[in-house]
Amino acid sequence: MSRPSDHYESSAQTITEPQLGLKGWLRWFWRQLTSMRTALFLLLLLAVAAVPGSIVPQRGADPNGVVQYFNDHPSLAPVLDKLQLFDVFSSVWFSAIYLLLFISLIGCIIPRTKHHLDAVRAKPPRTPARLSRMVGYRTYTLPAAPEAEPSGARPAAIEHARTLLRSSGYRVALFQDARSQSVSGERGYLRETGNLVFHTALLGILLAVGLGGGFGYSGQKIVVEGQTFVNALVNYDSFNPGRFATRGDQLSPYSLTLDSLKVAYETKNTNAIGQPLDYTANVTARKPGTAATNTRIKVNEPLDIGGTNVYLLGNGYAPVVTVRDPSGQVAFTGAVPFVQPDVNNTSIGVIKVPDGLRQQLGLQGFFYPTKHQLPTGAYTSIFPGLRDPMLSLIVYGGDLGIDNGVPKSVYTLDTDHLTQLDGMGTDQPALQLAPGKTVELPNGLGTITLDGVKRYASLSINHDPAQGWVLVFALCVLGGLLTSLFVPRRRMWVKVIDEADGGLRFEYAGLARGDDPGLDAAVATLAQRHLAALGFATGDPGVDAGSSTSRRKA
Repeated sequence: MSRPSDHYESSAQTITEPQLGLKGWLRWFWRQLTSMRTALFLLLLLAVAAVPGSIVPQRGADPNGVVQYFNDHPSLAPVLDKLQLFDVFSSVWFSAIYLLLFISLIGCIIPRTKHHLDAVRAKPPRTPARLSRMVGYRTYTLPAAPEAEPSGARPAAIEHARTLLRSSGYRVALFQDARSQSVSGERGYLRETGNLVFHTALLGILLAVGLGGGFGYSGQKIVVEGQTFVNALVNYDSFNPGRFATRGDQLSPYSLTLDSLKVAYETKNTNAIGQPLDYTANVTARKPGTAATNTRIKVNEPLDIGGTNVYLLGNGYAPVVTVRDPSGQVAFTGAVPFVQPDVNNTSIGVIKVPDGLRQQLGLQGFFYPTKHQLPTGAYTSIFPGLRDPMLSLIVYGGDLGIDNGVPKSVYTLDTDHLTQLDGMGTDQPALQLAPGKTVELPNGLGTITLDGVKRYASLSINHDPAQGWVLVFALCVLGGLLTSLFVPRRRMWVKVIDEADGGLRFEYAGLARGDDPGLDAAVATLAQRHLAALGFATGDPGVDAGSSTSRRKA
């Protein structure tokens, strides 16, 4: 192909692109952040970021588990702690994703809401000149009646069409030219409304969860059968207030007495002997000004009381022991929870006797609900239920380290300043007690009796002031999603055209935003109803059915 005579080709042509500048880059970043694609990515990223919270124990939910994790993994735990994996949901990186998702959703919702409100207030679009290009197009011709006046038949037909569309929930508008008159109907804006409700409710869930976690609190308490837990800060084993909550100020006054803890184990299936079948904590709940009520707590059935949910997390055994001095005076008595049970409830506990004897004693205990001696001479438990219980104790004497004002865990024993008095490595065997049995303590320090064995329940108390709002927003999310999925967005048109012979030609068509399998049938139904309202039917001999199509889409 020859080029124009005045064509000039430069060998050094350059294209200069405009510079965005700071304002341009900020606008570009804002558009990327507030796009729906980014919001969906951040939502997925938030779900992935929450996974470590279900793998690694969290300080807010399981502080004892965190301590145990440090003991079991002394090299890995400090690394995970620096990465804030023990506080996932309050970590800097999780909060950053949370806030970015929050901002992204706001940036998506506000402009879409404005656009939606403008579209709802606008008139339906003008009837297209060629309805034959629309979906479900149908045309019918009515011959002129000798007594009819065409000038009056067309408005009456259009009025019938407008009435039908409005009764079906369409917003309508009339349009007219020299030879035709039409009505344009539109409905389905509820679909976009549902979409906006879905995203707004999702934003509400994020806000409610954030504020609920900030103003709420959680705590843990071990309660032995017969003991009473009073909802006061001093009675918690561990307490974790939210960022905006004042410690102890939000605690509702109530008490719970653990009457009994019933546990059912599998005993018939030989392949699952000892597997737990059911845990039920029977409690007596009391609130100021009301009568005491007997209720229960199960693993998946928390107790709702005083604005808190009380969950049953775990259970175990608490041997009841009594320590006496050589003269028979009681130096210590009570139920001591033994923790860290295995599948057969072999558990470990610590008994501390700080006063009443010649020296302070610390007893490291191992409890076997159903004891069994191994060939090595060691003991284990072969069934989690109390069939043949035994308590084994290693006695230490010396300084327990509790008189210097430094708090000590009741579940651990620091042996740095203690001397082992029995057990392996000494001349005396470890103490072994069955229920009701009394044995002598080493060095004539006195006696110890295993009075019995009680069960304990590990309770988790959680207060979330936004819990009701989360439920409301969750229902809105579900309703908005269903609405956006199942409400069709449609436009329907009915046009009445004056024919040269005085007859009338009716054209019907529709258009859907997205897939709408029922649109063609809806157009056919509208045509039938419209003609029936005028006193005709699509199959009448006097009605000339023209071309129709359901294949074309705009």
